Order: sequence, then structure tokens, then C-alpha cells
Amino acid sequence: MTAPDRRAAGRRYEEAAGAYLESLGYRILERNYRCRRGEIDLIARDGAVLVFIEVKFRRGPEAGDPAEAVDARKRRRIVTAARMYLAERRLSPQTLCRFDVVAFRGDTPVLIRDAFWADESI
Repeated sequence: MTAPDRRAAGRRYEEAAGAYLESLGYRILERNYRCRRGEIDLIARDGAVLVFIEVKFRRGPEAGDPAEAVDARKRRRIVTAARMYLAERRLSPQTLCRFDVVAFRGDTPVLIRDAFWADESI
């Protein structure tokens, strides 16, 4: 798969993840937040909690579990980008936050709430 094809597939899965999360009551605030330190696929509110969401997909089971692709390095980048987001938006460091992963197994989204914690990634 070429880079433009991967980007297009990534956008499709991110859109599908956003729709799935909205069906669960999440309110999507931002898509594809980027800063110099990293990126976050989706940022949403789940009640009073600000949720930073990574979307992962794999073409088939032979490519492995998509959630496993959110390794320690990726978690550190997401946490760093989340801190930048909080600072840019002048949100309190005490803001309730959570890190979720939406892993697509085929076309089926699987939500992993509280997939990791900020202090385990630092």
C-alpha cells in the first residue's frame, strides 16, 4: 500500500472511529491535532473527561493486533502532544484526562478505555 493510500485509509478509519465514539456519547472536539512533538487522532469529551484517542487498524489478522502498535514510544508522543494541547488551550493541568484507543479488527471498532496512563509513558 502506498503512502497516499495509507493516509486515505487512515482518514476513513478515523472518521469511522469518530462516528462510533459519537454513538457511545462522546463529543468530538478535534480531529488530527498536530504539534511539533506529535499528533493525536481524535480529541473528545466523554462527560467531564477530556479524552485523547489513538485510532489503529490492520488489514488482516496476519498483520497483528492493531492495539499492540501503540507501544511505549507512541504512548510517550501522545502524552507529550496531549500536554501541548492542554497548554495551548490554557486548560488546567488538573483537567480530568484519559487516553483511549480505538482498534479496528477488520471493519469492527473495539474501544479500549483507559488504554494507558500518562505516568507510565513518561
